[in-house]
Amino acid sequence: MTVETTPAPASGFDRWFELTKRGSTIGREIRGGLVTFFTMAYIIVLNPIIIGTTADKDGNLINGLPLYEGFTPGMSPEEVAALPQIGANIGISMGAVAAATALIAGVLSILMGAYARFPIALATGLGLNSMLAYTIAPTMTWPQANGLIVWEGVIILILVLTGFRKAVFNAVPKALKAAISVGIGLFIAFIGLVDGGIVRQAAGTPTELGIGGSLMGWPIAIFLIGFALIVILYARKVKGAILIAILAATVIAIIVQAVAGIGTVAGGDATGWELNVPAFPDLSTWGVDLSLLGRVDLIGAFAAGPMAWLGVLLLIFSLLLADFFDTMGTMVAVAAEGGMLDEAGNPPHTQEILIVDSIGAIAGGLGSVSSNTSYVESASGVGDGARTGIASIITGLAFLLSVVLAPFVNMVPSEAAAPALLFVGFLMMGQVVQIKWDDVEEAIPAFLAISLMPFAYSITVGIGAGFITYVLVKAVRGKAKQIHPLLWVVMVAFVVYFARGLFG
Repeated sequence: MTVETTPAPASGFDRWFELTKRGSTIGREIRGGLVTFFTMAYIIVLNPIIIGTTADKDGNLINGLPLYEGFTPGMSPEEVAALPQIGANIGISMGAVAAATALIAGVLSILMGAYARFPIALATGLGLNSMLAYTIAPTMTWPQANGLIVWEGVIILILVLTGFRKAVFNAVPKALKAAISVGIGLFIAFIGLVDGGIVRQAAGTPTELGIGGSLMGWPIAIFLIGFALIVILYARKVKGAILIAILAATVIAIIVQAVAGIGTVAGGDATGWELNVPAFPDLSTWGVDLSLLGRVDLIGAFAAGPMAWLGVLLLIFSLLLADFFDTMGTMVAVAAEGGMLDEAGNPPHTQEILIVDSIGAIAGGLGSVSSNTSYVESASGVGDGARTGIASIITGLAFLLSVVLAPFVNMVPSEAAAPALLFVGFLMMGQVVQIKWDDVEEAIPAFLAISLMPFAYSITVGIGAGFITYVLVKAVRGKAKQIHPLLWVVMVAFVVYFARGLFG
């Protein structure tokens, strides 16, 4: 009988990153890390649009400059809407947010790779930044709002260090973990379709295909070319299929833009680029502004007195719960894509991953760029071969380079990177076979988790619905004793989370 053995590590470096153990190579890790970066790089553009253009209760942008000309506190929303915005200040604010976003993402991704040794990269969390900009900042100053992000991170870090966060993760049934992975696969596939302009908001229906049901314009053609390249190269078993397709689609997009001079959707061109224009950048205003680092007020939000504390604590709770479970789903999905889950459905180095992710919230608040969290787009790098933390270090280095090379990073249009997300969504669907669809105790919670992630556009909502339903179905079938005590706690927390609107 032949006994298979794992080859011995070639060096201490190999042993630490488990390169040989996970069957990877330096080349695969570099390639996977770059793929992850290109599928995440949109945050360098999108975060400034969300955080850098929104005023706080005093009418100031996140860098302290006024957004409106003639603003005074106490104005009605109608009066504020009539005020002219100061375009120069917006530009300065967005530049500062872009630089800080890339810097914090780079440092945290490197930390994840070097300490947690897992191929997940971090950056400002979408959804969390929108809540910060549109819900929290208008009720207080920007430094106070960033202070809440820091407190949220501190609380999560305490939950990790005390073992509570890992204990909750371990209590989740294996079938529900598989459902979370599949749901995230559909979620990132939907993100890819939206970022590529294939699926859009419609007048008569929630979404539609392209424009009026048709696929029109060169940007959509770039997406289709990129996706076709991935499929062809993957089917031919070409190494680096996803990265090759992203780079090739970008080159084609640059040529198309140079010839056709296409606009953007935001600029009124329905057939234009969704976000980045693939053209050589204007370097006349090129610079690095790191003035946002440390603009934090940790106690100001609580200064209004005990009556205001309930509202502040509810805001922190909402941020915490979203951050807490988004990461849980993400690390399961990424590990499942790379075949790195153990028999209980847990990824390696879970505690270390959770520690770095918790530090990400603190760092995001201190850097004034919102809570940083593990990115589900990391699955694209894993889909292209990444298996170790080396890939995250490569992604982090790319983010650090983009602090000074952001204009060139922005040459990659979302239509060139989005096909990777759609394809990885396909790869992650394979986990669906782990669910017993003839068992209602597994099937109903799994179905809700899978369906609500893309439909509600939220990983947290899908996980919450799955948890609540799992406990409910088990209880009504007389199996309450089989439910882990921590799942009861989590169920109650999610009930509060979904009902938080009742508290004003």
